[in-house]
Order: sequence, then C-alpha cells, then structure tokens
Amino acid sequence: MVADDQIERSKQIQQRTGKTFHFATRLLPERVRHPTYVLYAFFRVADEVVDAAETAPPPEQRAELERLREAALGRRETDDEVLRAFSELRESHGIAAEDVEVFIDAMETDIDKDRYETYDELETYMDGSASAVGRMMTAVMDPDDPETALTHATALGEAFQMTNFLRDVGEDVVERDRIYLPRDTLAQYGVSESQLLNFEFDDDVAAAISHEMRRTEQLYKEGVAGIKYLPEDCQFAVLLASVLYADHHRLIENRGYDTLTATPELSTLRKVSLLAKTRWAWYRTKDPEAVFRRVSTVPYGDTPRSGSGHGEGMPVR
Repeated sequence: MVADDQIERSKQIQQRTGKTFHFATRLLPERVRHPTYVLYAFFRVADEVVDAAETAPPPEQRAELERLREAALGRRETDDEVLRAFSELRESHGIAAEDVEVFIDAMETDIDKDRYETYDELETYMDGSASAVGRMMTAVMDPDDPETALTHATALGEAFQMTNFLRDVGEDVVERDRIYLPRDTLAQYGVSESQLLNFEFDDDVAAAISHEMRRTEQLYKEGVAGIKYLPEDCQFAVLLASVLYADHHRLIENRGYDTLTATPELSTLRKVSLLAKTRWAWYRTKDPEAVFRRVSTVPYGDTPRSGSGHGEGMPVR
C-alpha cells in the first residue's frame, strides 16, 4: 500500500511542475486522485533525467533511465520514495508493464533525438510519452469497459502533449534544442529549421503551427468522446483537464500563432472561470461531449472558437 508520505511528496511534485494538470486532478475522487499524484511524480522523475542534458552525459542518462525502469517494474530494490510508490501502484492497479516500457523507451528517445520527419514518426514517440500515460491513468480509474475507454484515452493523451508542443515551440528550442513540429509540415509551409532556431516568426511559421493545431483539435474531439466510458466520479475532472489544456489554443490563436517568441500560459483567473463555466454546463447535462462543445475553445464547424482574452498569459522571452 502506498504510504501517506509518498503520496504527499508526489503531490508536491505535481503542484510544482504541472499546475494545469494539478488544477483538474484535485477534483478526482481520492481513490484516483492519490494514485494520480504518484503517476505524475514518476513521469516527472523520468522526464527530468532526460532534461538534465547539461549536467549528465547521454550514457549516464540512459543508465539512470534503465535504473528507473527496473525499479518501476519491481525488478530491483529502490530507496526512492516515488519509484517505490509507483511500483506498488503498478501492481495494485494492474498497470500494464508494456506501458511502462514504452514510456521509458520514449524518454530514452529524447536523449538522442530532437527532430521528427513526419507526424507519424512523432506519433510513435507520443505513444510512449503521452498515450501510455493516458492508458496508465485509465487503469487507475478502472472503467467498466476498459478496451473502449483506452482508445479514447490514447487520443486524449496525444492531444494534451501536442498542445504542450504547440505552446512551447520557442521554449523547446531554447531549453532543449528540440523541434517537435514535423519537418514535413514545416516544409509544406516553406519554413526552414534555421527560422525556428533564430526565432524568426512569420506568416509561414504561423501557418505550420495552425496546421498542427487543427490536427490536435480533432484528437480532442476523439478523446472527449470517450469520457463517458470512464467511471462517473472521474468524468468531470477529465473533462475539465481537456477544457483547460485546449484553452491554450485560444491563447495561441490570439497571439497570431506566435509561440516562437513567447510561451502563453493560462492565468489562475482563467482556470477558475473555466472551472465555473464547465461546472455549470455539467450541472445542466452530464454529457461530456456536449459540455466540451459548449465550453471549450475547440470549434466544431458550426460553432466559432469560444472565449476571448487577447494578451492574457504571455510572458515574452
């Protein structure tokens, strides 16, 4: 059984490094909320190994990730509270070892790979770095029809990560020398890699980011369509997380798609406002798709992009 101090430490990691996700996590029932803290802490521990490029050479990073893999899968003892808690959680909730494996594999990919030729190639990476996360979360929630729920959870996990990529284009270049926008998308709109590396934003860069944003919004629709297959006490929190993450698209569009020279962030006031709007819509109908369509920033063809807020949450680098 995961101890209270392990849960508290994991919660602190999420509060510090995943503010948007933490905002929604707090609305999960305790039986899912506490395991979610542990999951997120494990993901962050692994991610921080990869992001330590300036302090650890690649062989050491790979060795550390292998240590994490073995401990997470219960194949070696560990004194690390997060790893021990995750290993116990994996066993008690039936989290598939394959999802742990592909997640660590994706983290190892980040050590050597910083460019992606096509979206299909990027999607393969995201199957481990994001979709596997969605599948682990689904295992913790324990839906009645896991196979159906998993298909949608995979899409939603991918949507969340794509939103992060689109929001952090410039930040990823500065901090990690990584470009997650597929090269074939950049080429389609006449964008060179040197433009991104030199922070030369123009209409072509805007068109490339807009292209991937439209693709990502389809993933949100596919993912949200599966929220109804989750346990009733988990649906609202997952719906709210979807609304919050997708709202970054409003900020991106308000900036004319320029996330190369600044990283837009949701303000606390905006999060609280979206919580109130989502809660009110949820009170009127417990249909996740209907609420998402009504409240979120994602357009559905017959409805324009909702919300406003030009200039909100834009720390310029």
